[in-house]
Amino acid sequence: MALVNIATLLSDVKRTLKKTDYPGGIELLSYKRNRGIAILTQEDTTLVLRESGYEEIEMIIPSAKLAKELKIMVKREFPRSRKVRLVKISHPDELERKRQKI
Repeated sequence: MALVNIATLLSDVKRTLKKTDYPGGIELLSYKRNRGIAILTQEDTTLVLRESGYEEIEMIIPSAKLAKELKIMVKREFPRSRKVRLVKISHPDELERKRQKI
């Protein structure tokens, strides 16, 4: 788990997703861990985006549209944040675990 500057978030996400195998992904969390965005890889070149916080949205997008959709979600979920927690996950079941709230 790493705190990532929100200005470099998109490049960090792309770099981490290149190293991630199916069915893994990335979870972006607020500092207090009460809002988040999950990016899960699929077998083909598509990605699953799950937003949980202000809105509960799940969408399947091609990897080429990741930048546009992620930018919209980050502004909605982390409006005043300067840093975001980036967590690598190896399986989608890890998203359902209980986290310590700060």
